[in-house]
Amino acid sequence: MAIGESGRIVIEISPDLKKRLYATLALEQKTLKEWFILKAEQYIKDQIQPSLFQDEKEL
Repeated sequence: MAIGESGRIVIEISPDLKKRLYATLALEQKTLKEWFILKAEQYIKDQIQPSLFQDEKEL
């Protein structure tokens, strides 16, 4: 897959996953863009400075 210079990211997912994702985001009153940016920034942060714990969700 080519990586262009624009700020656009295009991915293909199943229609069912798309429907469930948008429904869940609507409950939280978030857009896909807002959610993606939050998750991407957290992912990058975690890769730069990993948690001391294996899985923080277990705490």
